[in-house]
Amino acid sequence: MALQFINSDENSLITAHPPRESDGELLDAYSQAVVGAYNQVAASVVNVETERSDQPRRRGQESQRAGGSGFIFTPDGYIFTNSHVIAGATGIHVTLADGRKVEARLVGEDPHTDLAVLQIWAPHLAPAKLGDSQKLQVGQLVIAIGNPYGFQSTVTAGVVSALGRSMRAQTGRLIDNIIQTDAALNPGNSGGPLLNSRGQVIGVNTAIILPAQGLCFAVPANTAQAVAVSLMRDGVVRRGWLGVAAQNLPLSRQIIRYHNLNNSGAVLVIGLESDSPAKRAGLREGDAIVSFDGQTINNVDDLHRALLMGSTAGKKELAIIRYSEVLSLPCEVELR
Repeated sequence: MALQFINSDENSLITAHPPRESDGELLDAYSQAVVGAYNQVAASVVNVETERSDQPRRRGQESQRAGGSGFIFTPDGYIFTNSHVIAGATGIHVTLADGRKVEARLVGEDPHTDLAVLQIWAPHLAPAKLGDSQKLQVGQLVIAIGNPYGFQSTVTAGVVSALGRSMRAQTGRLIDNIIQTDAALNPGNSGGPLLNSRGQVIGVNTAIILPAQGLCFAVPANTAQAVAVSLMRDGVVRRGWLGVAAQNLPLSRQIIRYHNLNNSGAVLVIGLESDSPAKRAGLREGDAIVSFDGQTINNVDDLHRALLMGSTAGKKELAIIRYSEVLSLPCEVELR
């Protein structure tokens, strides 16, 4: 039987119908998506335990213990986690979903993206599948798995709250294209996978904002894959290197109009390393960088982005303001 209410503002009848069967079906479908994603990846999620000691261990001395999460992404035991989880560790152990505890080797870490790759040697490993984070949409269902406060294989679900966020790593460098989600994360979730409804890893959980609720962040899977290739090949991520010390410089409207620039600011060179690409290119202290290889440079973060991921090695054009002129300097960028 339908219920009827009076809307006093419009003096009209509103009919409230009982819940439709399709509402229950939708909730069942949501539950099945979460359960299905968890079942596909649960065996891949690991607990990462580290030992730290500021001084050499002596008999009776206890080392500091810390932990986080991670997940296996190759059949031969390569594991993603966060750089801050293993930073300064003197020993790393991984506990698998089936209870096995094995020692892990640090393959490499990249603090600038807060990512690290470990490797373990154990039979019968179940790697997770990596998805394409470029296909994510705001509002899309996502599932997080991790070990918050030591509670193994904890599952939370939410949606993609925003895409393309930026946040600073502990090194101070900006991490771009971060995924924001409201899937609940807590200390210990760091390094665990963020999944789509098909059970594909589309992010590596990395940070929360305390004491806020529902503000959680993950490094996109595409970024993680690029970092992993460099770490597995070289042990480090190589980025373009200019060899300058710099700071942000606001530009006046008069300068912007006079030089017909698209900039809102520039990067002021305040120091140069000896025998650096910038030094050899003829860059001087007091120069203001306004573009790099055709990309507008408004601030130091823009310059970091332009040099990111080692794709910038070779000859590039630097546009600078020196005194009242805009000059173009060819610069042979190196990788470091």
